[in-house]
Amino acid sequence: MSNNTSLKSKTTSGLIWSFVDKFSVQVVQLFIGVVLARLLIPEDYGLIGMLSIFIAISTAFISSGMGTALIQRKNRTEADYSTVLIFNFGISILFYTLLFFSAPFISGFYNTPELTLITRVIGINLLIDSLALVQRMRLTIQLNFKTLAKINVTSILASGIFAIYLAYLGYGVWALVLRQVLNSVINVFLLWIFSKWKPSFVFSKESFKNLFGFGSKLLAAGLYATALQNINNVLIGKVYSASSLGFYTQATQLANMSAGTISGVIQQVTFPVLSTLQDDKARMVDTFRRLIKMSAFFNFPMMFLLAIIADPFIQLLLGDKWLNTIPLLQLMCFARLLYPLSALNLTFLNSTGRSDLFLKVDLAKAPLIILALVITIPISVKAIVIGHVIVTTITYFFNTYYLGKLHNYGGFKQLKDISKIILATVLASTITYFSLDLFDNHILKLAIGFTTMLIFYFISTYLLKIKELDEVKLLINGLLKK
Repeated sequence: MSNNTSLKSKTTSGLIWSFVDKFSVQVVQLFIGVVLARLLIPEDYGLIGMLSIFIAISTAFISSGMGTALIQRKNRTEADYSTVLIFNFGISILFYTLLFFSAPFISGFYNTPELTLITRVIGINLLIDSLALVQRMRLTIQLNFKTLAKINVTSILASGIFAIYLAYLGYGVWALVLRQVLNSVINVFLLWIFSKWKPSFVFSKESFKNLFGFGSKLLAAGLYATALQNINNVLIGKVYSASSLGFYTQATQLANMSAGTISGVIQQVTFPVLSTLQDDKARMVDTFRRLIKMSAFFNFPMMFLLAIIADPFIQLLLGDKWLNTIPLLQLMCFARLLYPLSALNLTFLNSTGRSDLFLKVDLAKAPLIILALVITIPISVKAIVIGHVIVTTITYFFNTYYLGKLHNYGGFKQLKDISKIILATVLASTITYFSLDLFDNHILKLAIGFTTMLIFYFISTYLLKIKELDEVKLLINGLLKK
């Protein structure tokens, strides 16, 4: 019983500080993003978007799933940590070298000469971030999200202020490039100070073999998923224009800011917690079930609300030059409805050591994703996003397949568990949507939209006797005490 209480206490504390971390970062990101969006133009964001797939694939190779392997492993040694650090830094040098010499070919592909220097500068992040992985994983294993919150907020705020200053001076896309580099530098510096771990610089072949045995499957899945997730950016940048890609990336970032926060909070705590329960499957599934419902409790109303207020939000905060983002953002919100649930299902597989199943799930989704792109790319950017909405809805059942097969808790049972939450969201969203028609002022629409959604969602959850409301009260009380 004491072990259960201790784990619940650690999980609650982890959720609270993970929430503080993610929420604080997103608030700062939103403020900085709004200011930068007003100072910069869509093309600037499009140029960064063109490079996303190259940076993401390089990053996937550098981590190689080794960080996840460290968390999943029960008995970690100093040799494990040092081996991962040395391996990551060595691989980062290799990939930065490849990226450096590939830069002219990348700019030639997009017929955008300025991408050569941008690629070489932004690629420096690969070297810097490789030094942060082990330190971050150690804090995650300890569920020390309080320290992570302080580090992340500090680095985001400092680099954001610097970027705003550069954008104000007219540096354009370089404000975004140097912001990323400075953020990584500050983040790594603070992680090394606060993690209080110094590597022994010992490379153990045995540690590498064990960790890479698990991580290699995640690497394959990560490379594959990264390519599919970023192929839209490549095709939009190639077929359409930098400004079109800018609208798309802005919509994606805003939608991810909401769904990604919820997913990040729950997932960051879920993996180390579930990994400690991997020998007790019944308790593990029960804990996972509660996390699924908690994730849906927050994400569904947030995504519906963002879709409803997208118009006044974009016009008021970002300005008229971003109007083309509105329909893309509204659609992207529905593409992100089931995202946290899908991510949690895949996290469950990793926490049980079944990275092979993780890979199989990702491989199974490829034909559907490619088919959607083949159909929608020639039509329009909006059609691409509509295809994405359809694909993410269908692939949710791919992601939940093994939970159903191995633990009798598949996609339909998970949806049944959150059916009351979906109903409460729809009821509150309907009232909110029609209430906005009563006002013309954008500020009033945002204020009324948020307030109406909040009030009627909690009224609906109370009337439907949704238990997660009590869990939220406990979390809020815990947050206030912190």
